[in-house]
Amino acid sequence: RRRVLEASQQLTEIINSCLESETSAESPEPSGEAEPADEEESALHCLWVDKFTPRRYMELLSDDYTNRCLLKWLKLWDTVVFGKEKAVKKAKPSAEAHPPSNQPKEQQNKWKTKVQLTEEILEAELDQHKRPKYKVALLCGPPGLGKTTLAHVIAKHVGYNAVEMNASDDRSPEVFKTRIEAATQMKSVLGANEKPNCLIIDEIDGAPAASINVLLNIIHRKDGEGEAAAGAGRRRRREGGLLLRPIICICNDQ
Repeated sequence: RRRVLEASQQLTEIINSCLESETSAESPEPSGEAEPADEEESALHCLWVDKFTPRRYMELLSDDYTNRCLLKWLKLWDTVVFGKEKAVKKAKPSAEAHPPSNQPKEQQNKWKTKVQLTEEILEAELDQHKRPKYKVALLCGPPGLGKTTLAHVIAKHVGYNAVEMNASDDRSPEVFKTRIEAATQMKSVLGANEKPNCLIIDEIDGAPAASINVLLNIIHRKDGEGEAAAGAGRRRRREGGLLLRPIICICNDQ
């Protein structure tokens, strides 16, 4: 134990000396304006996970297939959020060259790879409100895998303002509903550079069943609800309740 402590102390001293030499080599000659002491202190005590966290899509080290699937799903919202029409893909010549087999559809699907099946799901037609078939993406895996980082980086990459909330903190269904509606219906920031929100709900597996039901009601809410109700105010409220922003949920336990 003593030897391990001595070795760790030596390593700490070596790392500190290397960091000091790097900062002294990188920093230019001291000018008249000195930086505030609190900024220097925060830079010294910055966690490595924060210092070296990915800032762009190409810096992500997580599974590339998962990254591309989430990016493709988020791009399906472009029509309803940004007003961009979905690009129509041309038919592949290889598909035309081979005549369709007489095998039943179930048997054909049986031999498709996971990648092909996911591509078909993501290529599904948009609904009547120009929204993708699946309104929520669920990222699951052990802690430290980079799920939250992936959600933030991809949301920023596509042009959203990432709004994060923790489902374990907001235990009350009323608060949960208010926060979801505020993030998916309100504008992100005031001014010229406002971006639409992308809601990221962390620790969704820690939310109570009542909160999950609230989320499901918001997802499945239709524009035609309560058509019998008269009055422009009721109609306006109903239109505002339609989910028009993407939601990414994150959990450890699927």
